[in-house]
Amino acid sequence: MKIGYDRTFEKKYAKLPQKVREQFKKRRDLFILDSHHPLLYNHALHEPYPGCRCISVTGDYRAIFYHVSDSIVRFINIGTHHELFGT
Repeated sequence: MKIGYDRTFEKKYAKLPQKVREQFKKRRDLFILDSHHPLLYNHALHEPYPGCRCISVTGDYRAIFYHVSDSIVRFINIGTHHELFGT
């Protein structure tokens, strides 16, 4: 599986605490091996991200992505649940 990153994701990722960035890398690697591993809590999203999915990075941080094709995934945003969804 190939992974791509939107500019928005890259900017937000760069501002995250080091521990969260390291945890994202671990979860991304797990995602590549098994995209539906229970630790990821991979699930579909609705508004404001229709057609996208989300994985859990930490207890509060999430990473949002969509499938470009069967073998390509593009991460578009990362942040706390409140930053991304307002709740």
